[in-house]
Amino acid sequence: MPTSAAGNSLRIPRLALAHAVGDRPPPPHPSPEEGGGHAGLGRPPSPSGGGSGWGLDVRARGFTLLELLVVVAIIAIASAGVAFALRDNSQTLLERDAARLAALFESARAQSRATGVPVRWRPTPEGFVFDGLPAKTLPNRWLGHDTVARETAPVLLGPEPVIGRQAIVLQSISQPSQALRIATDGARPFTVQPVTP
Repeated sequence: MPTSAAGNSLRIPRLALAHAVGDRPPPPHPSPEEGGGHAGLGRPPSPSGGGSGWGLDVRARGFTLLELLVVVAIIAIASAGVAFALRDNSQTLLERDAARLAALFESARAQSRATGVPVRWRPTPEGFVFDGLPAKTLPNRWLGHDTVARETAPVLLGPEPVIGRQAIVLQSISQPSQALRIATDGARPFTVQPVTP
């Protein structure tokens, strides 16, 4: 029986310890105001002590010098891009007008040879005209308002198969340095060539 008494004496502290641990209330969860929240991540306190976060401080500090320099650089790059686009646009229109006029020369040359009627091309203040062909047979306007013929001499387009050397230079009004030459040796078709200084 002493053994039983000793065992009972040993079990009593264990039961008392279990009751003490089991009856202890769980630790309280932090509230959202104390930095808890649903995900357990707290919101940084406002430097002004209010509940609006950092918005007031960001609005109050304005722009930094680095931000202003970045904005100025973006504006400068955009302006340069617009200038390059305008320059490329005038060159593209000049190339299109030159290629179109070369094709019109060949068309007028073929019609002159087929009908036996001499055809002559000459520039006008409004564009150009093909003398010897019925009105509105071929276009008589440039594609853009920035193209002009440098020479005013007419171009003979037939009816002979070999018409001799013929050439004309087109240039841009806004960019006089941009120019193209439309020429033939008299036997081969008209081609667009760069103007050599």
